[in-house]
Amino acid sequence: MAFPVLSGVASIFNVVTNDLSLLPFILPAAFALAWYIRVLSFRASKRSPPGPLGLPIIGSLPFLDPELHTYFADLARRYGPVLKIMLGKKTCIVVSSPSTAREVLKDQDTIFANRDVPVAARIATYGGKDIAWNPYGPEWRMLRKVCVLKMLSHATLDSVYGLRRREVRAMVKYLYEQAGSPVNVGEQMFLTVLNVVTGMMWGETLKDKARDTVAAEFRRLVSEIVTLLGKPNLSDLIPELAYFDLQGVEKEMKVLRKQFDGIFEKVLHQRLRMQEEGGMSGNSSSKDMDFLEFLLKVKDEEDTNPPLTMAGIKALLMDMVVGGTDTSSNTVEFAMAEVMNRPQVLAKVQQELDAVVGKDSFVEESHMGKLPYLQAVMKESLRIHPALPLLIPRCPSNDTTVGGFTVRKGSRIFVNAWAIHHDSSLWENPSEFDPERFLREGTGKRAGDYSGNDFAYLPFGSGRRICAGIAMGERMVMYCLATLFHSFDWRLPEAEKMNLDEQFGIVLKKRVPLKAIPTPRLASPALYDE
Repeated sequence: MAFPVLSGVASIFNVVTNDLSLLPFILPAAFALAWYIRVLSFRASKRSPPGPLGLPIIGSLPFLDPELHTYFADLARRYGPVLKIMLGKKTCIVVSSPSTAREVLKDQDTIFANRDVPVAARIATYGGKDIAWNPYGPEWRMLRKVCVLKMLSHATLDSVYGLRRREVRAMVKYLYEQAGSPVNVGEQMFLTVLNVVTGMMWGETLKDKARDTVAAEFRRLVSEIVTLLGKPNLSDLIPELAYFDLQGVEKEMKVLRKQFDGIFEKVLHQRLRMQEEGGMSGNSSSKDMDFLEFLLKVKDEEDTNPPLTMAGIKALLMDMVVGGTDTSSNTVEFAMAEVMNRPQVLAKVQQELDAVVGKDSFVEESHMGKLPYLQAVMKESLRIHPALPLLIPRCPSNDTTVGGFTVRKGSRIFVNAWAIHHDSSLWENPSEFDPERFLREGTGKRAGDYSGNDFAYLPFGSGRRICAGIAMGERMVMYCLATLFHSFDWRLPEAEKMNLDEQFGIVLKKRVPLKAIPTPRLASPALYDE
Protein backbone atom coordinates (compact mmCIF):
# COMPACT_ATOMS: atom_id res chain seq x y z
CA MET A 1 0.00 0.00 0.00
CA ALA A 2 2.96 2.33 0.58
CA PHE A 3 4.18 2.13 -3.05
CA PRO A 4 1.43 4.36 -4.60
CA VAL A 5 2.10 6.87 -1.81
CA LEU A 6 5.82 6.93 -2.62
CA SER A 7 4.97 7.44 -6.27
CA GLY A 8 2.82 10.41 -5.28
CA VAL A 9 5.69 11.92 -3.28
CA ALA A 10 7.97 11.61 -6.34
CA SER A 11 5.37 13.40 -8.50
CA ILE A 12 5.14 16.25 -5.98
CA PHE A 13 8.93 16.56 -5.97
CA ASN A 14 8.92 16.91 -9.75
CA VAL A 15 6.25 19.63 -9.62
CA VAL A 16 8.15 21.58 -6.96
CA THR A 17 11.42 21.55 -8.88
CA ASN A 18 9.62 22.94 -11.96
CA ASP A 19 7.72 25.69 -10.08
CA LEU A 20 9.32 26.86 -6.79
CA SER A 21 6.39 29.24 -6.13
CA LEU A 22 4.36 26.17 -5.11
CA LEU A 23 6.87 25.26 -2.39
CA PRO A 24 4.92 26.79 0.60
CA PHE A 25 1.87 24.75 -0.39
CA ILE A 26 3.54 21.55 -1.42
CA LEU A 27 5.88 21.07 1.57
CA PRO A 28 3.07 20.62 4.15
CA ALA A 29 1.42 18.10 1.85
CA ALA A 30 4.74 16.24 1.50
CA PHE A 31 5.20 16.18 5.29
CA ALA A 32 1.61 14.90 5.69
CA LEU A 33 2.30 12.12 3.20
CA ALA A 34 5.53 11.21 4.97
CA TRP A 35 3.68 11.08 8.31
CA TYR A 36 1.00 8.87 6.72
CA ILE A 37 3.67 6.49 5.44
CA ARG A 38 5.16 6.32 8.95
CA VAL A 39 1.75 5.55 10.47
CA LEU A 40 1.17 2.80 7.90
CA SER A 41 4.55 1.32 8.67
CA PHE A 42 3.92 1.51 12.43
CA ARG A 43 0.54 -0.17 12.09
CA ALA A 44 2.02 -2.92 9.95
CA SER A 45 4.56 -3.64 12.69
CA LYS A 46 1.87 -3.42 15.42
CA ARG A 47 -0.70 -5.90 14.17
CA SER A 48 -3.48 -6.62 16.59
CA PRO A 49 -4.51 -10.30 16.85
CA PRO A 50 -7.73 -11.23 15.04
CA GLY A 51 -10.85 -12.08 16.97
CA PRO A 52 -14.57 -11.44 17.36
CA LEU A 53 -15.55 -7.75 17.29
CA GLY A 54 -17.93 -7.82 20.24
CA LEU A 55 -20.11 -4.92 21.39
CA PRO A 56 -19.16 -1.50 22.78
CA ILE A 57 -18.16 -1.53 26.46
CA ILE A 58 -19.25 -5.13 27.13
CA GLY A 59 -17.27 -6.75 24.31
CA SER A 60 -18.03 -10.44 23.81
CA LEU A 61 -19.44 -11.04 27.29
CA PRO A 62 -23.00 -11.74 26.06
CA PHE A 63 -21.71 -14.45 23.73
CA LEU A 64 -19.50 -16.37 26.17
CA ASP A 65 -20.08 -20.08 26.57
CA PRO A 66 -19.66 -21.15 30.23
CA GLU A 67 -17.30 -23.88 29.02
CA LEU A 68 -14.53 -21.37 28.27
CA HIS A 69 -11.89 -23.95 27.32
CA THR A 70 -13.97 -25.38 24.46
CA TYR A 71 -15.36 -21.94 23.49
CA PHE A 72 -11.84 -20.54 23.12
CA ALA A 73 -10.80 -23.66 21.19
CA ASP A 74 -13.65 -23.08 18.71
CA LEU A 75 -12.59 -19.44 18.29
CA ALA A 76 -8.99 -20.53 17.68
CA ARG A 77 -10.13 -22.78 14.82
CA ARG A 78 -11.68 -19.70 13.24
CA TYR A 79 -9.17 -16.96 14.05
CA GLY A 80 -5.90 -18.81 14.56
CA PRO A 81 -3.52 -19.70 17.42
CA VAL A 82 -3.32 -16.11 18.69
CA LEU A 83 -6.66 -14.36 19.06
CA LYS A 84 -7.98 -11.33 20.87
CA ILE A 85 -11.33 -11.19 22.61
CA MET A 86 -12.67 -8.24 24.54
CA LEU A 87 -14.41 -9.22 27.76
CA GLY A 88 -15.84 -5.97 28.97
CA LYS A 89 -12.93 -3.54 28.87
CA LYS A 90 -10.36 -6.28 29.47
CA THR A 91 -8.27 -7.29 26.48
CA CYS A 92 -7.83 -11.05 26.57
CA ILE A 93 -5.34 -12.89 24.38
CA VAL A 94 -5.75 -16.64 23.89
CA VAL A 95 -2.84 -18.70 22.59
CA SER A 96 -3.59 -22.22 21.39
CA SER A 97 -0.54 -23.73 19.72
CA PRO A 98 2.79 -25.15 20.94
CA SER A 99 4.80 -22.40 19.20
CA THR A 100 2.82 -19.53 20.68
CA ALA A 101 2.69 -21.21 24.09
CA ARG A 102 6.47 -21.51 23.93
CA GLU A 103 6.78 -17.77 23.22
CA VAL A 104 4.70 -16.94 26.29
CA LEU A 105 5.96 -19.58 28.72
CA LYS A 106 9.63 -19.82 27.79
CA ASP A 107 11.00 -17.38 25.20
CA GLN A 108 9.43 -14.36 26.94
CA ASP A 109 8.92 -15.98 30.32
CA THR A 110 10.07 -12.92 32.30
CA ILE A 111 7.70 -10.57 30.47
CA PHE A 112 4.76 -12.92 31.08
CA ALA A 113 5.77 -13.97 34.62
CA ASN A 114 3.13 -11.85 36.34
CA ARG A 115 -0.50 -12.79 36.92
CA ASP A 116 -3.66 -10.93 36.03
CA VAL A 117 -5.16 -11.24 39.50
CA PRO A 118 -8.98 -11.31 39.68
CA VAL A 119 -10.80 -9.85 42.68
CA ALA A 120 -11.76 -13.32 43.90
CA ALA A 121 -8.14 -14.53 43.94
CA ARG A 122 -6.87 -11.38 45.65
CA ILE A 123 -9.35 -11.85 48.49
CA ALA A 124 -8.85 -15.60 48.82
CA THR A 125 -5.07 -15.31 49.07
CA TYR A 126 -4.82 -12.47 51.59
CA GLY A 127 -4.01 -9.86 48.97
CA GLY A 128 -2.24 -12.20 46.51
CA LYS A 129 0.47 -13.20 48.99
CA ASP A 130 0.63 -16.82 47.85
CA ILE A 131 2.69 -18.58 45.19
CA ALA A 132 0.00 -18.80 42.51
CA TRP A 133 -0.98 -15.11 42.31
CA ASN A 134 1.95 -13.21 43.82
CA PRO A 135 3.72 -10.84 41.38
CA TYR A 136 7.02 -12.15 40.07
CA GLY A 137 9.79 -10.75 42.25
CA PRO A 138 11.71 -11.27 45.52
CA GLU A 139 8.65 -12.15 47.64
CA TRP A 140 7.43 -14.74 45.12
CA ARG A 141 10.90 -16.29 44.87
CA MET A 142 11.11 -16.50 48.67
CA LEU A 143 7.67 -18.14 48.94
CA ARG A 144 8.37 -20.67 46.20
CA LYS A 145 11.74 -21.53 47.70
CA VAL A 146 10.14 -22.09 51.11
CA CYS A 147 7.45 -24.36 49.66
CA VAL A 148 9.70 -26.38 47.40
CA LEU A 149 12.35 -26.74 50.08
CA LYS A 150 10.10 -27.91 52.90
CA MET A 151 6.77 -29.12 51.50
CA LEU A 152 7.23 -30.28 47.91
CA SER A 153 10.79 -31.55 47.54
CA HIS A 154 11.49 -35.20 46.72
CA ALA A 155 13.28 -35.58 50.06
CA THR A 156 10.25 -34.32 51.99
CA LEU A 157 7.86 -36.47 49.97
CA ASP A 158 10.03 -39.53 50.61
CA SER A 159 10.01 -38.79 54.35
CA VAL A 160 6.19 -38.70 54.59
CA TYR A 161 5.46 -41.86 52.60
CA GLY A 162 4.19 -43.43 55.82
CA LEU A 163 1.52 -40.71 56.00
CA ARG A 164 0.40 -41.33 52.40
CA ARG A 165 0.37 -45.08 52.97
CA ARG A 166 -1.73 -44.76 56.13
CA GLU A 167 -4.33 -42.50 54.53
CA VAL A 168 -4.62 -44.56 51.34
CA ARG A 169 -5.07 -47.75 53.36
CA ALA A 170 -7.72 -46.03 55.49
CA MET A 171 -9.55 -45.20 52.25
CA VAL A 172 -9.28 -48.82 51.09
CA LYS A 173 -10.67 -50.06 54.40
CA TYR A 174 -13.64 -47.71 54.07
CA LEU A 175 -14.28 -48.81 50.47
CA TYR A 176 -14.11 -52.48 51.55
CA GLU A 177 -16.82 -51.76 54.11
CA GLN A 178 -18.92 -50.20 51.35
CA ALA A 179 -18.45 -53.10 48.92
CA GLY A 180 -21.54 -53.66 46.80
CA SER A 181 -22.83 -50.12 47.33
CA PRO A 182 -22.14 -47.00 45.22
CA VAL A 183 -19.48 -44.64 46.55
CA ASN A 184 -18.63 -41.12 45.43
CA VAL A 185 -15.11 -41.65 44.10
CA GLY A 186 -14.19 -37.96 43.86
CA GLU A 187 -15.33 -37.27 47.41
CA GLN A 188 -13.31 -40.16 48.86
CA MET A 189 -10.25 -39.10 46.86
CA PHE A 190 -10.58 -35.50 48.02
CA LEU A 191 -10.75 -36.51 51.67
CA THR A 192 -7.76 -38.83 51.28
CA VAL A 193 -5.60 -36.22 49.56
CA LEU A 194 -6.73 -33.56 52.03
CA ASN A 195 -5.72 -35.73 54.99
CA VAL A 196 -2.29 -36.21 53.40
CA VAL A 197 -1.86 -32.49 52.69
CA THR A 198 -3.00 -31.33 56.12
CA GLY A 199 -0.91 -34.06 57.75
CA MET A 200 2.15 -32.67 55.95
CA MET A 201 1.21 -29.10 56.86
CA TRP A 202 0.41 -29.38 60.54
CA GLY A 203 0.76 -33.01 61.53
CA GLU A 204 -1.32 -34.09 64.53
CA THR A 205 -2.31 -30.57 65.56
CA LEU A 206 -5.95 -31.55 64.94
CA LYS A 207 -7.10 -35.04 65.90
CA ASP A 208 -10.06 -37.39 65.60
CA LYS A 209 -13.41 -35.58 65.54
CA ALA A 210 -11.87 -32.11 65.02
CA ARG A 211 -9.87 -33.49 62.07
CA ASP A 212 -12.95 -35.06 60.46
CA THR A 213 -14.95 -31.86 60.93
CA VAL A 214 -12.21 -29.77 59.30
CA ALA A 215 -12.00 -32.23 56.37
CA ALA A 216 -15.73 -31.97 55.64
CA GLU A 217 -15.62 -28.18 55.90
CA PHE A 218 -12.58 -27.94 53.61
CA ARG A 219 -14.34 -30.04 50.96
CA ARG A 220 -17.21 -27.56 50.77
CA LEU A 221 -15.03 -24.45 50.96
CA VAL A 222 -12.55 -25.59 48.31
CA SER A 223 -15.36 -26.45 45.90
CA GLU A 224 -16.96 -23.02 46.33
CA ILE A 225 -13.66 -21.14 46.09
CA VAL A 226 -12.61 -22.94 42.91
CA THR A 227 -16.00 -22.15 41.36
CA LEU A 228 -15.65 -18.43 42.14
CA LEU A 229 -12.06 -18.31 40.85
CA GLY A 230 -13.20 -19.63 37.45
CA LYS A 231 -16.24 -17.37 37.15
CA PRO A 232 -16.03 -14.34 34.78
CA ASN A 233 -16.57 -11.37 37.09
CA LEU A 234 -17.83 -8.00 35.84
CA SER A 235 -15.79 -6.29 38.55
CA ASP A 236 -12.59 -7.52 36.85
CA LEU A 237 -13.77 -6.83 33.31
CA ILE A 238 -15.44 -3.42 33.69
CA PRO A 239 -13.59 -1.58 36.49
CA GLU A 240 -16.28 1.10 36.81
CA LEU A 241 -18.65 -1.59 38.08
CA ALA A 242 -16.29 -3.00 40.71
CA TYR A 243 -17.78 -0.87 43.49
CA PHE A 244 -21.21 -2.43 42.99
CA ASP A 245 -20.04 -6.09 42.98
CA LEU A 246 -23.05 -6.91 40.82
CA GLN A 247 -22.49 -10.68 40.84
CA GLY A 248 -21.69 -10.80 44.54
CA VAL A 249 -18.33 -12.50 43.88
CA GLU A 250 -16.39 -10.20 46.21
CA LYS A 251 -18.94 -10.53 49.00
CA GLU A 252 -19.15 -14.31 48.68
CA MET A 253 -15.37 -14.76 48.56
CA LYS A 254 -14.93 -12.64 51.68
CA VAL A 255 -17.35 -14.96 53.50
CA LEU A 256 -15.44 -18.04 52.30
CA ARG A 257 -12.08 -16.53 53.18
CA LYS A 258 -13.35 -15.70 56.67
CA GLN A 259 -14.41 -19.31 57.13
CA PHE A 260 -11.02 -20.55 55.90
CA ASP A 261 -9.36 -18.02 58.17
CA GLY A 262 -11.27 -19.41 61.14
CA ILE A 263 -9.84 -22.87 60.45
CA PHE A 264 -6.31 -21.51 60.03
CA GLU A 265 -6.60 -19.45 63.22
CA LYS A 266 -7.73 -22.53 65.13
CA VAL A 267 -4.75 -24.52 63.84
CA LEU A 268 -2.30 -21.68 64.52
CA HIS A 269 -3.67 -21.12 68.02
CA GLN A 270 -3.42 -24.82 68.81
CA ARG A 271 0.11 -25.02 67.42
CA LEU A 272 1.34 -21.99 69.36
CA ARG A 273 -0.25 -23.35 72.55
CA MET A 274 1.49 -26.70 71.99
CA GLN A 275 4.81 -24.90 71.59
CA GLU A 276 4.26 -22.93 74.81
CA GLU A 277 3.43 -26.14 76.68
CA GLY A 278 6.51 -27.84 75.28
CA GLY A 279 4.65 -30.16 72.96
CA MET A 280 6.62 -28.82 69.99
CA SER A 281 10.31 -28.15 70.35
CA GLY A 282 11.57 -24.81 69.21
CA ASN A 283 14.94 -26.48 68.70
CA SER A 284 13.68 -29.10 66.22
CA SER A 285 15.84 -29.62 63.17
CA SER A 286 14.29 -28.47 59.90
CA LYS A 287 14.19 -32.14 58.84
CA ASP A 288 11.83 -32.99 61.71
CA MET A 289 9.53 -29.97 61.36
CA ASP A 290 6.17 -30.10 59.63
CA PHE A 291 5.38 -27.34 57.15
CA LEU A 292 3.60 -25.05 59.63
CA GLU A 293 6.39 -25.25 62.20
CA PHE A 294 8.91 -24.50 59.46
CA LEU A 295 6.89 -21.46 58.30
CA LEU A 296 6.63 -20.10 61.85
CA LYS A 297 10.40 -20.50 62.23
CA VAL A 298 11.03 -18.64 58.95
CA LYS A 299 8.64 -15.88 60.06
CA ASP A 300 10.63 -15.32 63.26
CA GLU A 301 14.00 -15.16 61.51
CA GLU A 302 15.19 -11.58 61.29
CA ASP A 303 17.35 -12.10 58.20
CA THR A 304 14.48 -13.25 55.96
CA ASN A 305 14.23 -10.74 53.12
CA PRO A 306 11.49 -10.01 52.36
CA PRO A 307 10.01 -11.10 55.68
CA LEU A 308 7.35 -13.80 55.86
CA THR A 309 4.20 -12.44 57.50
CA MET A 310 1.33 -14.25 59.18
CA ALA A 311 -0.85 -13.34 56.18
CA GLY A 312 1.79 -14.92 53.96
CA ILE A 313 1.70 -18.11 56.05
CA LYS A 314 -2.08 -18.33 55.73
CA ALA A 315 -1.87 -17.67 51.99
CA LEU A 316 0.62 -20.55 51.60
CA LEU A 317 -1.62 -22.85 53.63
CA MET A 318 -4.48 -21.82 51.34
CA ASP A 319 -2.35 -22.69 48.29
CA MET A 320 -1.55 -26.13 49.65
CA VAL A 321 -5.16 -26.93 50.53
CA VAL A 322 -6.80 -25.59 47.36
CA GLY A 323 -4.03 -26.43 44.90
CA GLY A 324 -3.11 -29.80 46.34
CA THR A 325 -6.54 -31.37 46.78
CA ASP A 326 -8.99 -30.55 44.00
CA THR A 327 -6.52 -31.06 41.15
CA SER A 328 -5.34 -34.50 42.30
CA SER A 329 -8.78 -35.80 43.27
CA ASN A 330 -10.33 -34.64 39.98
CA THR A 331 -7.50 -36.25 37.99
CA VAL A 332 -8.05 -39.60 39.73
CA GLU A 333 -11.81 -39.35 39.18
CA PHE A 334 -11.42 -38.63 35.45
CA ALA A 335 -8.83 -41.39 35.02
CA MET A 336 -11.02 -43.96 36.77
CA ALA A 337 -14.03 -42.96 34.67
CA GLU A 338 -12.07 -43.23 31.42
CA VAL A 339 -10.60 -46.62 32.35
CA MET A 340 -13.92 -48.02 33.54
CA ASN A 341 -15.43 -46.90 30.24
CA ARG A 342 -12.90 -49.05 28.33
CA PRO A 343 -12.83 -52.65 29.62
CA GLN A 344 -9.77 -53.49 27.52
CA VAL A 345 -7.80 -50.69 29.21
CA LEU A 346 -8.98 -51.78 32.66
CA ALA A 347 -7.91 -55.36 31.90
CA LYS A 348 -4.40 -54.21 30.94
CA VAL A 349 -4.10 -52.03 34.04
CA GLN A 350 -5.05 -54.90 36.34
CA GLN A 351 -2.89 -57.43 34.50
CA GLU A 352 0.12 -55.16 34.98
CA LEU A 353 -0.69 -54.66 38.68
CA ASP A 354 -1.16 -58.39 39.25
CA ALA A 355 2.16 -59.15 37.56
CA VAL A 356 4.09 -56.54 39.56
CA VAL A 357 2.30 -56.63 42.93
CA GLY A 358 0.29 -59.86 42.98
CA LYS A 359 -3.07 -60.39 44.64
CA ASP A 360 -1.66 -61.49 47.97
CA SER A 361 -0.02 -58.17 48.89
CA PHE A 362 -0.77 -54.49 48.95
CA VAL A 363 0.45 -51.82 46.50
CA GLU A 364 3.46 -49.80 47.68
CA GLU A 365 4.95 -46.68 46.14
CA SER A 366 8.08 -48.68 45.37
CA HIS A 367 6.01 -50.46 42.70
CA MET A 368 5.24 -47.26 40.77
CA GLY A 369 8.36 -47.31 38.61
CA LYS A 370 7.43 -50.80 37.37
CA LEU A 371 3.96 -49.77 36.09
CA PRO A 372 4.53 -48.11 32.69
CA TYR A 373 1.01 -48.80 31.44
CA LEU A 374 -0.60 -47.18 34.49
CA GLN A 375 1.81 -44.25 34.08
CA ALA A 376 0.55 -43.90 30.50
CA VAL A 377 -3.05 -43.96 31.79
CA MET A 378 -2.30 -41.04 34.10
CA LYS A 379 -0.58 -39.10 31.32
CA GLU A 380 -3.46 -39.70 28.93
CA SER A 381 -6.02 -38.58 31.50
CA LEU A 382 -4.04 -35.37 32.05
CA ARG A 383 -3.96 -34.85 28.28
CA ILE A 384 -7.69 -35.23 27.70
CA HIS A 385 -8.74 -33.58 30.98
CA PRO A 386 -5.94 -31.18 32.04
CA ALA A 387 -6.47 -30.11 35.63
CA LEU A 388 -6.11 -26.41 34.73
CA PRO A 389 -7.45 -26.21 31.16
CA LEU A 390 -6.42 -22.55 30.66
CA LEU A 391 -3.55 -22.72 33.18
CA ILE A 392 -3.48 -19.58 35.38
CA PRO A 393 -3.85 -16.30 33.43
CA ARG A 394 -0.67 -14.31 32.81
CA CYS A 395 -0.17 -10.58 32.37
CA PRO A 396 2.66 -9.03 30.30
CA SER A 397 4.73 -6.38 32.06
CA ASN A 398 5.20 -4.42 28.82
CA ASP A 399 4.10 -4.43 25.17
CA THR A 400 5.48 -7.35 23.18
CA THR A 401 4.64 -9.64 20.27
CA VAL A 402 3.40 -13.23 20.15
CA GLY A 403 3.03 -15.06 16.86
CA GLY A 404 3.75 -11.80 15.02
CA PHE A 405 0.89 -9.98 16.76
CA THR A 406 1.09 -7.17 19.27
CA VAL A 407 0.19 -8.02 22.86
CA ARG A 408 -0.34 -4.99 25.06
CA LYS A 409 0.90 -4.54 28.59
CA GLY A 410 -1.81 -5.43 31.10
CA SER A 411 -3.68 -7.87 28.86
CA ARG A 412 -5.00 -11.12 30.30
CA ILE A 413 -3.21 -14.04 28.66
CA PHE A 414 -4.81 -17.47 28.47
CA VAL A 415 -2.74 -20.46 27.37
CA ASN A 416 -5.36 -22.97 26.26
CA ALA A 417 -3.68 -26.23 27.25
CA TRP A 418 -6.94 -28.09 26.63
CA ALA A 419 -7.03 -26.91 22.98
CA ILE A 420 -3.38 -27.85 22.45
CA HIS A 421 -4.02 -31.31 23.92
CA HIS A 422 -6.97 -31.81 21.54
CA ASP A 423 -5.27 -30.54 18.38
CA SER A 424 -5.55 -33.19 15.64
CA SER A 425 -2.39 -31.88 13.96
CA LEU A 426 -0.45 -32.77 17.12
CA TRP A 427 -2.30 -35.82 18.43
CA GLU A 428 -3.72 -38.75 16.49
CA ASN A 429 -7.44 -39.18 17.29
CA PRO A 430 -7.17 -36.57 20.06
CA SER A 431 -10.64 -37.21 21.51
CA GLU A 432 -9.94 -40.91 22.03
CA PHE A 433 -8.60 -42.12 25.37
CA ASP A 434 -5.54 -44.07 24.23
CA PRO A 435 -2.82 -44.59 26.88
CA GLU A 436 -0.71 -46.55 24.41
CA ARG A 437 0.08 -43.36 22.47
CA PHE A 438 2.71 -42.82 25.19
CA LEU A 439 4.12 -46.35 24.80
CA ARG A 440 4.17 -46.99 21.06
CA GLU A 441 7.48 -47.26 19.25
CA GLY A 442 8.43 -44.94 16.40
CA THR A 443 7.07 -41.59 15.29
CA GLY A 444 3.60 -42.18 16.78
CA LYS A 445 4.95 -42.29 20.33
CA ARG A 446 4.59 -39.27 22.65
CA ALA A 447 6.90 -38.88 25.61
CA GLY A 448 4.35 -37.20 27.86
CA ASP A 449 7.02 -34.96 29.35
CA TYR A 450 5.15 -32.76 31.79
CA SER A 451 8.23 -30.98 33.05
CA GLY A 452 7.37 -28.09 30.72
CA ASN A 453 9.72 -28.93 27.83
CA ASP A 454 7.07 -30.33 25.48
CA PHE A 455 4.80 -27.46 24.48
CA ALA A 456 2.29 -29.85 22.94
CA TYR A 457 1.72 -31.29 26.43
CA LEU A 458 1.27 -28.79 29.25
CA PRO A 459 -0.82 -30.24 32.08
CA PHE A 460 1.32 -28.41 34.65
CA GLY A 461 2.33 -25.37 32.60
CA SER A 462 5.92 -24.40 31.89
CA GLY A 463 8.56 -21.81 32.69
CA ARG A 464 9.42 -20.27 36.02
CA ARG A 465 5.79 -20.38 37.11
CA ILE A 466 5.29 -24.04 36.34
CA CYS A 467 3.27 -25.85 39.02
CA ALA A 468 5.47 -26.38 42.08
CA GLY A 469 3.55 -29.49 43.12
CA ILE A 470 4.24 -31.80 40.15
CA ALA A 471 6.14 -34.38 42.19
CA MET A 472 3.49 -34.53 44.89
CA GLY A 473 0.63 -34.67 42.39
CA GLU A 474 2.29 -37.46 40.41
CA ARG A 475 2.92 -39.55 43.53
CA MET A 476 -0.60 -39.15 44.91
CA VAL A 477 -2.38 -39.81 41.61
CA MET A 478 -0.28 -42.86 40.69
CA TYR A 479 -0.41 -44.40 44.15
CA CYS A 480 -4.17 -43.92 44.47
CA LEU A 481 -4.95 -45.20 40.97
CA ALA A 482 -2.76 -48.26 41.47
CA THR A 483 -4.38 -49.00 44.83
CA LEU A 484 -7.95 -48.53 43.66
CA PHE A 485 -7.57 -50.71 40.55
CA HIS A 486 -5.51 -53.35 42.37
CA SER A 487 -7.74 -53.68 45.42
CA PHE A 488 -11.13 -53.55 43.70
CA ASP A 489 -13.11 -54.25 40.57
CA TRP A 490 -15.42 -51.36 39.69
CA ARG A 491 -18.80 -51.06 37.98
CA LEU A 492 -21.53 -48.49 37.61
CA PRO A 493 -24.90 -48.89 39.35
CA GLU A 494 -27.55 -50.71 37.31
CA ALA A 495 -28.99 -48.82 34.31
CA GLU A 496 -26.42 -46.00 34.63
CA LYS A 497 -24.13 -45.00 31.76
CA MET A 498 -20.73 -43.42 32.07
CA ASN A 499 -20.83 -39.63 31.71
CA LEU A 500 -17.46 -38.08 30.84
CA ASP A 501 -18.67 -34.50 30.38
CA GLU A 502 -16.43 -31.77 31.77
CA GLN A 503 -17.42 -28.73 33.80
CA PHE A 504 -15.16 -25.71 33.28
CA GLY A 505 -13.56 -23.92 36.17
CA ILE A 506 -10.08 -22.75 36.94
CA VAL A 507 -9.84 -26.46 37.89
CA LEU A 508 -11.61 -28.84 35.49
CA LYS A 509 -14.02 -31.31 37.06
CA LYS A 510 -16.50 -34.01 36.05
CA ARG A 511 -19.93 -32.54 35.45
CA VAL A 512 -21.54 -35.67 36.90
CA PRO A 513 -19.65 -37.11 39.90
CA LEU A 514 -18.43 -40.68 39.45
CA LYS A 515 -20.41 -43.00 41.70
CA ALA A 516 -19.15 -46.56 41.33
CA ILE A 517 -19.53 -49.88 43.13
CA PRO A 518 -16.32 -51.52 44.44
CA THR A 519 -15.90 -55.30 44.60
CA PRO A 520 -12.86 -56.65 46.51
CA ARG A 521 -10.36 -58.57 44.35
CA LEU A 522 -7.42 -59.26 46.67
CA ALA A 523 -6.70 -62.86 47.75
CA SER A 524 -7.43 -62.41 51.45
CA PRO A 525 -9.94 -60.23 53.36
CA ALA A 526 -7.24 -59.71 55.98
CA LEU A 527 -5.35 -57.47 53.53
CA TYR A 528 -8.14 -54.91 53.79
CA ASP A 529 -7.69 -54.57 57.55
CA GLU A 530 -3.97 -53.75 57.52
